[in-house]
Amino acid sequence: MRKKTCAEMGNSMFRNKEFRKFTYLYLVLAVLFAVCGFAADTRAGVLIVGICAVLWTVFFIFTSLRYKNLVRISDQIDLVLHNENYTGLEQFEEGELSILHSEINKMMLRIREQNDSLKKDRTYLADALADIAHQLRTPLTSLNLVLSFLAKASGEEERKAFAREAEELLVRMDWLIRSLLKISRLDAGVAEFQNETVELKKTVQSAYRPLAIPMELRNIDMRISIPGDITIQGDSGWLTECFQNILKNCMESIERNGLIHVSCEDNVLYTEVIIRDSGAGFHKEDIPHIFDRFYRSKNNQAAGYGIGLALCKMIVIKQNGTITASNSKEGGAVFRIRFSKVTELSPASHREVISE
Repeated sequence: MRKKTCAEMGNSMFRNKEFRKFTYLYLVLAVLFAVCGFAADTRAGVLIVGICAVLWTVFFIFTSLRYKNLVRISDQIDLVLHNENYTGLEQFEEGELSILHSEINKMMLRIREQNDSLKKDRTYLADALADIAHQLRTPLTSLNLVLSFLAKASGEEERKAFAREAEELLVRMDWLIRSLLKISRLDAGVAEFQNETVELKKTVQSAYRPLAIPMELRNIDMRISIPGDITIQGDSGWLTECFQNILKNCMESIERNGLIHVSCEDNVLYTEVIIRDSGAGFHKEDIPHIFDRFYRSKNNQAAGYGIGLALCKMIVIKQNGTITASNSKEGGAVFRIRFSKVTELSPASHREVISE
């Protein structure tokens, strides 16, 4: 960092409008007092000139020191902005500059944190785009292969089989694209959530309805043990999406001949929805990553893209709930979705709950 000369420091100070005004006013007053002093007596005039010169010298030295510190702060800010390895500003003694230094240091730390966050966001966006491209490429490749087989098929039954397979792939691609769009809306914070009274049993039934035929074809028994009067506060549309993805995941893990049981626990603190299946459950190493986006178990044979459960977690969290997944002691997977009631209580009721 190059030190500035007195001439450069003076030029810097005179670029300040307030400093120029004060200097001109001081010179006018000094000349006026000197003239009056000389008019009265020569020694008085000399004394006034000397006092004015001393005062100006003291003021100039004091101001130049302050400007010198301000220039140091400016140079250090420039280093912070253009040098990632420069961590902070030099410390100053107590006073106005120390307060300024402290506030600027806070600002620099915040800027650095924001820059780090932007770098992480850019990396995440690049990885997410690569994952999305990969997820879309897989069914597209399969669809192209099926269509080539369909073009070469000779028999009517063979053509129908390939056509059904192509249709299934298109349905899966449509679900994948819609799920990715929903995740992007949740990420961007533009998805709107209604705060309404939701009948839990009807919401689960609505989520099950599109899966009824596939479950029947797989001979999977669906049981809903939820009282009709249980309600929660939330958005019925998004909750239906959440329950449907979990039921779909359970159905695919069972494959054939099994049971999915949906029950609930309701008390003064929370309402919890419990979804159990009779499938193989989760591998121990997969449980910490169940709700990670684009995560697919290497040992899991069920078809999936690793976004359904990630979407479920985002929906539940956006509605102030929690979701967990584990293995049941009897076998199979268990999903627990809990919605707290504590925030809905009045302050007096809240104290009563805590005292209990």
